[in-house]
Amino acid sequence: MTFDIFSPSRVYAKVGDQEILFESGRLANQADGAVWIQCGGTVVLVTVCSQALDFDRGFFPLTVEYSERMYAAGRIPGSFFRREIGRPSERETLVSRVIDRPIRPLFPKDLPLEVQVLANVISQDTENESDVLALTGASAAVLLSPLPFAGPVAGGRVGRIDGQFILNPTFEQQKVSDINIVFAASRDALTMVEGEALFVPEDSIIDALEFGKNAIQPLLDAQEKLASLCGKPKIPYAPKEEDAAFVQRVHDLAKEMGIEEAMRVPEKLARKEARKEVRTKVLEALAQDPNLELDEAMTKTASDIIADVEKHVVRDRIVNEGIRIDGRDTQSVRPIQIETGVLPRAHGSAIFRRGETKSLAVTTLGSSSDEQKVDSLIGDVSKRFMLHYNFPPFSVGEVKPVRVSRREIGHGALAEKSLRPTIPTDEKFPFTVRVVSETVESNGSSSMAAVCGGCLALMDAGVPISAPVAGVAMGLIKEGDRVIVLTDILGDEDALGDMDFKIAGTREGVTGIQMDIKITGLTTDIMRQAMRQAHTARQYILDCMAKAIDKPRAELSRYAPQHCELDVNPDIIRLIIGPGGKNIKAITQTTGASVDIDDDGHIAIFAPTKDALNQAYTMITYYDQRPEVGKNYTGKVRKILEIGAIVEILPNVEALVHISQLDSRRIQKVEDVARIGDDMCVKVIEIAGDRVRASRKAVLMENEGQTWTPTPPKQRSQGKEGGRSRKERSR
Repeated sequence: MTFDIFSPSRVYAKVGDQEILFESGRLANQADGAVWIQCGGTVVLVTVCSQALDFDRGFFPLTVEYSERMYAAGRIPGSFFRREIGRPSERETLVSRVIDRPIRPLFPKDLPLEVQVLANVISQDTENESDVLALTGASAAVLLSPLPFAGPVAGGRVGRIDGQFILNPTFEQQKVSDINIVFAASRDALTMVEGEALFVPEDSIIDALEFGKNAIQPLLDAQEKLASLCGKPKIPYAPKEEDAAFVQRVHDLAKEMGIEEAMRVPEKLARKEARKEVRTKVLEALAQDPNLELDEAMTKTASDIIADVEKHVVRDRIVNEGIRIDGRDTQSVRPIQIETGVLPRAHGSAIFRRGETKSLAVTTLGSSSDEQKVDSLIGDVSKRFMLHYNFPPFSVGEVKPVRVSRREIGHGALAEKSLRPTIPTDEKFPFTVRVVSETVESNGSSSMAAVCGGCLALMDAGVPISAPVAGVAMGLIKEGDRVIVLTDILGDEDALGDMDFKIAGTREGVTGIQMDIKITGLTTDIMRQAMRQAHTARQYILDCMAKAIDKPRAELSRYAPQHCELDVNPDIIRLIIGPGGKNIKAITQTTGASVDIDDDGHIAIFAPTKDALNQAYTMITYYDQRPEVGKNYTGKVRKILEIGAIVEILPNVEALVHISQLDSRRIQKVEDVARIGDDMCVKVIEIAGDRVRASRKAVLMENEGQTWTPTPPKQRSQGKEGGRSRKERSR
């Protein structure tokens, strides 16, 4: 078989004002599926490969990796090795999740293959975003492959400028947009949502997503057209046939052993033990059945069937009785408890508890030098607000390796987006702000607990946020035409339900949103119901937060960095820095302060304590002092002249001490009183422009209790060399 690698199959799609190119056949022809997707000068190469499993993993092993090649934007990586190696960046991890979440449910859960999707950004024009291209390209690549796939889906980004929705806004347009939401959609419904907004009402968010879903339909047409041109035949796949008699036997045993009662236990750990006990009894009963030879495969099948029974028990109770696992109705929020200022030395801290989920949130303030520097395709980016979410294994009573997972990065990013719009600008609050959310107990909605706890910790630290923010996770039970939206879902309700929809915001509007769907999609009517129900819950949570702390504290913690700013003469910046940075190093080492100096003379000082701040301020302003008439200064003699001595009374400020002003008695030579390098205490007696005149005689007379009267200028200047101009003296 021969083919021309430079005659690929190409399909174009027009969405909004952009033309999207889908191409296959030029690169990566040994992959199961490969797509070159391009918009403007941005290109993403997406491939999918699969291989048979050597053993049943117990889950569908799908791996999605998104990578940004620095050459794509004509940049060389900033790492020591100057290549893209090591762990992915935070953005690469987040985009990998954005791709994974909408395509994973479209594969058969028991597909006996390991599948890897790789999306590499190989060209970036700094105008068109690559993440939504990668998402759409991943769907297209899998659609072309032999793998069974219930797609296609397409990705897009919605922005809004001056009230007008925009599909896939450019980087510059995103800066002035009050909505930035990435989504995935099928023909009929939304399948994934992730984004942020600037206090936008819920109905506007729904309208934006409806606009986006309709606008990306040509991308679905293009994928199907490309598949008809060069798609590979799908491999035969049939779901595993179940032994109906065995399934019924397990169902009957589970109910007989008390599965329904176990799923009514409200406490998480107690319910877990009750479920475990039921499962053990069912497996023991099966093992004692003389008609069965229970092997490892049958044991796993039985466990899966019991899990399915648990799911149906919970869902049926919600649908038929309106009662959830912990006894709540469908719209109630779990009991909330809050405590602020819990860590004595932290700059701000809070414990936020909602049911059996508990978050310890901590705020730390730093200087501008603590900003996070990020190397990206669009250039170096600095972050002055960061939120990091941790989910240690003890929070769910497990033993696991301690490492930062994709899930933790994703939850932290969502909480950060939700709080970011309320963070004051650098001009109003010039600190770098880091919030850490430690999930210390978890039973669902821990990312939204990070939002609530993070907001409380910010206010406890005295960060002047514009408004409090709260978040809540919504769930869904959809049985036929029955649709029930659940407020503030538990962990089990997340696992057994059809949706995980997280919404955060202020009283005014939404700031962060994330949605994952386990069914084929979500209509806008269901989303609208979920958003409105979440709005009511959010108002309640904000009321609870306000009882604990209703506004940011008026003062920063005494352990927080202290800050001040000043402007100095740009000409003396070199003096503050000193030769080889000697002076500025002395200031920072002595005080522990961080000093940022701009070329225009603007200086920002961040110090660990108030005393350190005052000391650093004094040391810096020492170099920017102006002499004052009548004030005494101790300086060093720098020059000896026939008419007097030049004394440096301040940094870069010299004064002439005339021979007549060197002593209270008459002297013949300047050297009788002054030598180069000597310290001399003098009083400034005249300032004329840049010229400064001083008197040692005045200081001596004051020390002796005598009254010193300055000589009037006209008498002082007559017949004396010191009274002549520099031009006359040079003749």
